[in-house]
Amino acid sequence: MTTTDRGPLDVQVVILAAGLGTRLGRPLPKSQTHLRDGRTIMQQQVDNVRAVLGPDVRITVVVGFKAMVVMEAHPDLLFAYNEVFDSTNTSKSLLRALSTSHPGGVLWMNGDVVFDPRLLQSALPWIARDETFVCVNTAAVGEEEVKYTVDAEGFVRELSKTVTGGLGEAVGINHVSAADKAVLIEELRACANDDYFERGLETAIARGVRVVPVDVSRFDVVEVDFEDDLVRADSIDAEHLRLDAVAG
Repeated sequence: MTTTDRGPLDVQVVILAAGLGTRLGRPLPKSQTHLRDGRTIMQQQVDNVRAVLGPDVRITVVVGFKAMVVMEAHPDLLFAYNEVFDSTNTSKSLLRALSTSHPGGVLWMNGDVVFDPRLLQSALPWIARDETFVCVNTAAVGEEEVKYTVDAEGFVRELSKTVTGGLGEAVGINHVSAADKAVLIEELRACANDDYFERGLETAIARGVRVVPVDVSRFDVVEVDFEDDLVRADSIDAEHLRLDAVAG
């Protein structure tokens, strides 16, 4: 367990890895795609999470497509199964994970995100305060990416691919507080099957949930949807993908 100046940090982690990953065009789940350093995307994520949050942190993976491939590759993790993975989107996978989570806040990420572990370190203050947040990159605003705007107090107001005048992109790493989790579960349950989880966050915001945009623009992070994204992920300096390397 990680210790901060506020004491021990008790956090649980969810990785969403149930999807078909058709856009990347690989026979295996995207999370099992190998990176240049020989690790799969998911192994890189697990290594990063444990390096920052401690070796005993609880990690649950939501599986669906070729679930046994993921489970056999990571027998030391916990798993939740989205049996309708081929007809639902990330809103329902996150719903499955949060509904079965332990009391307390949950840090979750898409199973195709390659990132510098220092990104998680930078988010520790918000985790320690148990605040709901989304990690954002303000250096890019891609047309096909999830974008956001903020209200007068600086909290997220809109969060979707169709946002106009977006201030940046969500990178696929987020946290819901213990106090907000029940509301988010309700909103995820109300989402359409094809909704991304961001829709649940957006409707939770409409109910009063305050979501902090945590700027992680200074760190390497790539969400791998297409072959070009994998090329970008593999162009990241290998030393920026391992905490023991970047710490030195």
